[in-house]
Amino acid sequence: MDPVISIIMGSTSDLPVMEKAMSLLEELEIPFEVNALSAHRTPGAVERFAKEASGRGIKVIIAAAGMAAALPGVIAAQTTLPVIGVPVKGMLDGLDALLSIVQMPPGIPVATVGVNGAMNAAILAAQILATADSAVAERVARHKARLGEKIEKANQQLAGIKDYQYKTN
Repeated sequence: MDPVISIIMGSTSDLPVMEKAMSLLEELEIPFEVNALSAHRTPGAVERFAKEASGRGIKVIIAAAGMAAALPGVIAAQTTLPVIGVPVKGMLDGLDALLSIVQMPPGIPVATVGVNGAMNAAILAAQILATADSAVAERVARHKARLGEKIEKANQQLAGIKDYQYKTN
């Protein structure tokens, strides 16, 4: 199947963070592609990518970057596709990247998840696709239901711990 989501990283050093998004998209059976492009080191390639993504069938772009984190905004400036920015923890625990991504000028929106929030980026991308694809919507709903089931199971396990007492001093 042709990819409908594109995951872009400023460098391959972002891969450990973005693997969570890749794993979830695989679980949801959503075809995606992965590339490393740098807003500062390969600006021409970023521009080509952004301008051609829609024509290649891409529906949502997830762009991860750290420090100055220009990549999501540069892509968003050159496409009409939704762009989700993932600030990657770096020099200032990711605060530098977070602020770079969320403070976009009017007319250039970038949806932004938390620092290293690749899984939430994948869920948001899937939910965007789900607005026009009932099969994706069903898979996303099942995934979210499993999240609740995990918490219920954890609470059952906690209830089984009989010797635990909350102590105050």
